[in-house]
Amino acid sequence: MQKTFSPRWFVRGDIDGFFGLALDNFIQILLIVSLCQGVLGFSSALVYGRILPGVALSLLVGNLYYSWLAYQQGKREGRDDLTALPYGINTISLFAHVFLVMLPVKLGALASGASATQASELAWQAGLVACLGSGLIELGGAWAAERLRRIAPRAALLSTLAGIALTFIAIGFLFRTFASPVVGLLPLGVILLTYYGGVRFGMPGGLLAVLLGMGLAWGTGLAVWDDGRFTQALQPIGFYAPGIWLGELWSGRAVLTTYLGVILPMGLFNLVGSLQNLESADAAGDRYPATPCLAVNGIGSVVAAIAGSCFPTTIYIGHPGWKAMGARVGYSVLNGILMGLLCLSGMAALLAYLVPIEAGMAIVLWIGIVITAQAFTATPARHAPAVVVGLLPGVAGWGALMAKNALRAAGLGTPARPFGPELVAGFRSSDTYIDGAFALEQGFIFSAMILAAITVYIIEQDFFRAALWAAAAAALAWLGLIHSWRWTPADTIIDLRTGAGGAWAIGYGLLAVLFLYAGWQAQRTKKPGKV
Repeated sequence: MQKTFSPRWFVRGDIDGFFGLALDNFIQILLIVSLCQGVLGFSSALVYGRILPGVALSLLVGNLYYSWLAYQQGKREGRDDLTALPYGINTISLFAHVFLVMLPVKLGALASGASATQASELAWQAGLVACLGSGLIELGGAWAAERLRRIAPRAALLSTLAGIALTFIAIGFLFRTFASPVVGLLPLGVILLTYYGGVRFGMPGGLLAVLLGMGLAWGTGLAVWDDGRFTQALQPIGFYAPGIWLGELWSGRAVLTTYLGVILPMGLFNLVGSLQNLESADAAGDRYPATPCLAVNGIGSVVAAIAGSCFPTTIYIGHPGWKAMGARVGYSVLNGILMGLLCLSGMAALLAYLVPIEAGMAIVLWIGIVITAQAFTATPARHAPAVVVGLLPGVAGWGALMAKNALRAAGLGTPARPFGPELVAGFRSSDTYIDGAFALEQGFIFSAMILAAITVYIIEQDFFRAALWAAAAAALAWLGLIHSWRWTPADTIIDLRTGAGGAWAIGYGLLAVLFLYAGWQAQRTKKPGKV
């Protein structure tokens, strides 16, 4: 009787994969703690006692499921080289929920006379509802995602991810590397030698890079011992059992309508972004079914909201990178369990003190490089122009963010000196059309995919399909899901209302007419008797 094949639960490459994914998740946890306490003014009891236990459960849901899925699919296919899908907190939703939902709710409550404690409670409830809404959108959209995956060209899906990887991941950590070159360059060299040069160091390259980074950070004074900070990092340590916060979700239900303009785009963003990550995994050789994967994403966010977390979960960008590291099934199990323990024990503050981000940023930088390269290597060579086109909205979105950060650093974006239309004229005087960057920033994950798809179908001379994608862009622009934007005192945000993107809708509509004309002309020339 033939023995049933069973993949191994843990291999050597899972150690490297764990360090990469755990660092990614750890950075999100640090962001949650710093933004909730520093920006929102939440108490330690609220952050460590309610939010992080909810994060722990949501991370366990996805990491354990995707590990199990990879193991079961490996058994069916007789393969031991499947890499589980990486999973964690969605960074963009994290910022959107803090700055566009929770902070306005808190400021409004304070302006209405609520105490700081009451305002924090209301802001937390608003975050729970936003997280629940995002999860329900992704859960409901999971059944339509496979169809979108079939009709969207691979270049359209992968180039969008590459734009995010190149800018929001790779360049940011590249800046940080060259801001601290003594600490940053040596770990980066270890990562490049390990995964591109095939050099063996006697231990996993990711582990060696982190250890070297820690040693250099503490040895050079980038990380400095401080008794006060160390004592403060020890204070949250304990055990925090997750709660069930259905009553608080019900109390904050008005947020669903008040902040639909944030919740709906973020839910759709998570849905399409996860779909693109599935396509990235497929291009790397691991094809997973879209519907259950996206459904579990949605379930993870719903669990997060019910258990106290305000932050949706998602399939992470970076599957090809972890696969290239040799990670398989076990890295995801390790990540879910250890990140869960970190959140339930209050150890996040201590670990953040001991392990500087600079110690592991080389791994994340390398992941960005791999994703960007894959967009070109996993698509037909003739579609390279479409990949480049798909990169551009992400680059523009990142550029808009950098411009606004620079303005804030210069003292603008405050109640006394708010952002406003005069900034556009100032930028244009130096031949910088910043309003175009602001327009591309809004919904760039959609516009990148659409523009790349249009370019693919132009290359293939399938002009009628190009026209359909242009018409879809016109509809999204008219609804305000792409390009439309408005000023706030410290930002530019999406303007989600009918007709808000009218100018862009007209532009895309004209493109659709042009493509239909090109298709008609192409059909005429193919008729019998035509030369």
